[in-house]
Amino acid sequence: MKNLYDQVQEAANFIRQQWRGSAKIGVILGTGLGNLAKQIKAEVTLSYADIPYFPCSTVESHAGNLVIGKLGDADIIAMEGRFHAYEGYSPTQITFPVRVLKELGAKTLFVSNACGGMNPNYRAGDIVVIEDHINLLGINPLVGVNDDRLGQRFPDMSEPYDRQMIDWALEIARRENFVAHKGVYVGVLGPNLETRAEYRFLRGIGADVVGMSTVPEVIVAIHAGMKVLGLSIVTDLCLPDALKPAIVEEIIATANNAEPKLTKIVQGIIEKLEK
Repeated sequence: MKNLYDQVQEAANFIRQQWRGSAKIGVILGTGLGNLAKQIKAEVTLSYADIPYFPCSTVESHAGNLVIGKLGDADIIAMEGRFHAYEGYSPTQITFPVRVLKELGAKTLFVSNACGGMNPNYRAGDIVVIEDHINLLGINPLVGVNDDRLGQRFPDMSEPYDRQMIDWALEIARRENFVAHKGVYVGVLGPNLETRAEYRFLRGIGADVVGMSTVPEVIVAIHAGMKVLGLSIVTDLCLPDALKPAIVEEIIATANNAEPKLTKIVQGIIEKLEK
């Protein structure tokens, strides 16, 4: 069994055989957000199933492709879909693509997701620029033997989300005249949605939105020395005293409708990074 470092090298080398470039920016597209990949002038599209050691996405609306090309003038690698612990994948499998993106040259990672909004000031379709997170998944992808070639043993998490990019994201939203909040994301295991009591608890410990992803990928990105911007689309409201059953089709539709806002933020920040 090859160690993690060697697996990353093998996967990256396979991708390099299809594409000889280097991308400074990686993007992870979550539930309902795959349309952003259509904005990329794709040079290569690879199925996860063809890439060594990549898991396969089992979630509806996750296409399961790695799209490589240009967004504006920037070289970019985008993941159409991600992996979750509730699918049965290990923390190492969930975050493996982040290691590969780093090996392919990515210094900046955009992570997006659909989430439930617990802050009563939020509305469905709003963008939340993540300023911090709480890990309640019960897992951490850094547990185990540390390979110094991948990152240091004890990465600092005092600022996991880059403050400059947070400010840029909020500035772009104001300029484009749509709502964007700065908030705290809490990651939970899933796949069931939360009870009323759980929403009260999560709100009580300081979370504004809740989801089942993002946190492991961000931890590994920081471990690898990448800068991170996290963007959430509020797809349903999780207010305990006015809670309605969540309908997956409505969640995906809300994410799809709000996706152009997310695209504007990503494109706007890429322009700033390229200057």
